[in-house]
Amino acid sequence: MYHEVDEKAMLRTGNDTLIRFGGNFSPLIIVGAQGVYIHAADGRKIIDFTSGQMSCLVGHGHPEIVKTITAHATKLDHLFSGMLSPPVVQLAEKLTGLLPDGLDRATFLSTGGESNECAIKMAKMYTGKYEIVALGASWHGMTSAATAATYHSGRRGYGPFVPGSLVLPSPNAYRSIFRKADGSYDWETELDYGWNLIDQASNGSLAAVIIEPILSSGGMHVLPPGYLHAMKTHCEKRGMLLIVDEAQTGVGRCGSMFAIEHEGVTPDILTLSKTLGNGLPLSAVITSKKIEETCYDRGFLFYTTHVNDPLPAAVGLKVLEIVIRDGLVERSRVAGIKLKSTLERLQKKYGCIGDVRGRGLMCGVEIVGDRETKSPDIELGDALAKKMTELGLSANLSTMKSFGGVFRIAPPITITDKELDAGLSIFEEALRTTLGTMPL
Repeated sequence: MYHEVDEKAMLRTGNDTLIRFGGNFSPLIIVGAQGVYIHAADGRKIIDFTSGQMSCLVGHGHPEIVKTITAHATKLDHLFSGMLSPPVVQLAEKLTGLLPDGLDRATFLSTGGESNECAIKMAKMYTGKYEIVALGASWHGMTSAATAATYHSGRRGYGPFVPGSLVLPSPNAYRSIFRKADGSYDWETELDYGWNLIDQASNGSLAAVIIEPILSSGGMHVLPPGYLHAMKTHCEKRGMLLIVDEAQTGVGRCGSMFAIEHEGVTPDILTLSKTLGNGLPLSAVITSKKIEETCYDRGFLFYTTHVNDPLPAAVGLKVLEIVIRDGLVERSRVAGIKLKSTLERLQKKYGCIGDVRGRGLMCGVEIVGDRETKSPDIELGDALAKKMTELGLSANLSTMKSFGGVFRIAPPITITDKELDAGLSIFEEALRTTLGTMPL
């Protein structure tokens, strides 16, 4: 698409003219993306093991997505916010039909942060309370209430956050100090301890918990079996709502259409984003008729320029069609078994791999300097990421220090076995040829 790009000159111009929003920019200029590959200006063809920003669920440039975008850009792109259009109504009908009873009404926005902002505002209006509880490794977005519920990074230098922001310890089976007598992870005691602290800190206005089924930015930590059900119970005990943020896990990524299916827990509010739009800015908030009607009666307001836009809604509808028609949920589950088993095999070969975790095509590989102490090795992780990129694999999302030491792997769920094997071979070659990986 872009030919004869002077990569060095463009990088200089980019660094001179762009605002840095979190760490440094990648030292590559990307001139194309197709399927599971991205193409650099220097000619390299790179396997995209993070689906862009964890978003291109069915791959870059999917022909049916391209056709949908073209048709709607030509005929039905953007409307006055209060107007309805077929793709918006059809997407709402399709999504609520796929979800359990109690998730009956939807609205469509642009980003994950925006959807979580909307969900939090709904929870506050419905309950009449204002305290929001999130996990310590959470990442829910960059808007006001969403960033106040984001504890993973970026909390310093901005003054006070939204009042009533409270935090629970994050489940981390690899590092938690909460252990049973046999050494296994005692998440129940950890969660109860956290809620005791919340109850002490609260002024009696607990509105909602917001939680991710897999804490992706926090290091790809899967909630332990039973955790989401226990969290729902804690919420019900205190008259709180449960908001589940499925920005990355939703629409088949984890081997089920939605991650909430693994526990059989229906949240009061569900948010979707990244995967629903396949890289386009599309997010969703889905809740019950009772919550929606109550909020409406009380004057709920979340009126934005791009609420219920037809073009992105049409893309979301097409993504759902592709995922269901092509059996991609099962594909993600089966390919995820292969991905995780291969990474676990590499863990047995290299001492720098402290932990492998994940579900479906969403895995984390934690790099450590010592398996006994579990000391993080950010420098080694960075060296491995650079080697992988050099060999033709993009397997690390960010250069931010807070992400350091954990590779987050989430390729498009359309990836073939051949493409997956190629990416894993590069991963292994990087481990073999990078100093400090501690071969066993």
